[in-house]
Amino acid sequence: MFGWFKKKPAKAAELEWEEYRGFRIAATPIPEGSQYRVSGRIEKDDADQTRSHTFVRADLVGDLDEAKGFCLMKAKLMVDQLGDSLFTEG
Repeated sequence: MFGWFKKKPAKAAELEWEEYRGFRIAATPIPEGSQYRVSGRIEKDDADQTRSHTFVRADLVGDLDEAKGFCLMKAKLMVDQLGDSLFTEG
């Protein structure tokens, strides 16, 4: 009877992947008020598995397109500086 009040589950956003030095990177900015928190995902395929690293930064950006660009820049910097050690625990 009151089915119109039920919220539909949020649809998972399709990530736009970019190849960078053997890694896949995707921007996943998080909306916070009128700004976006910088975050993203870095993946790499090995022989039998896909390794993944998700990062969230303290940086906030006002424009969505600018935030996506900043997320990709941070992901590339992490790949350049850390490489495969991104996936080590500890």
